[in-house]
Amino acid sequence: MRERVVAACDGASKGNPGPAGWAWVVADEKETPTRWEAGPLGRATNNVAELTALERLLTATDPGVPLEIRMDSQYAMKAVTTWLPNWKRNGWKTAAGKPVANQDLVVRIDELLAGRTVEFRYVPAHQVDGDPLNDFADRAASQAASVQEPAGSGLGSPEPPAAPDTPPAKAPRRKATASRKNGSSSRTIKAKFPGRCLCGRSYAAGEPIAKNTRGWGHPECRTAEA
Repeated sequence: MRERVVAACDGASKGNPGPAGWAWVVADEKETPTRWEAGPLGRATNNVAELTALERLLTATDPGVPLEIRMDSQYAMKAVTTWLPNWKRNGWKTAAGKPVANQDLVVRIDELLAGRTVEFRYVPAHQVDGDPLNDFADRAASQAASVQEPAGSGLGSPEPPAAPDTPPAKAPRRKATASRKNGSSSRTIKAKFPGRCLCGRSYAAGEPIAKNTRGWGHPECRTAEA
């Protein structure tokens, strides 16, 4: 029996809410993807997709083996590691007295976590030279959301591709400068994946982005408050 399994999971929603999908991937001892699965959700939010990906991963792995899960969703991680105990004590109500969103998924994940050893590790999404397992899960979830069809190693599917509008070649990196303002870097790159800036506006793959106070976004927003 393996001493530990390393895995990643991710969800995607094209519109939030919009066509959504989920995916998980399990790696071998060298952290090379060996087993993965992805599936469609129809129209759903990104949070539902993220929680579904986690639920499917826990269902598909041996509860007797310690598991490391890499995720880029702070919402999903905090929901099951930080907020859940208080939600249960409060009768599945938030601190504001409102019903907990996506309660059915959170309850199911809580049941799957009972009695097993799971370490959650946050990895930022869509980063240059980011975590390869998270990138794999991200691509698989994005594909499932776009085509609304299941895929996976069990189905003989090829490795999930990059987003359709991602440039075929990685743009050369620009030299980073040492200057920082409000915790942000002046470095600008081309986005590998579409995303959303702190200002609320989206950016497409291939557009220039810069590191902001809480991630990547429009270069002109790099000094935005967190």
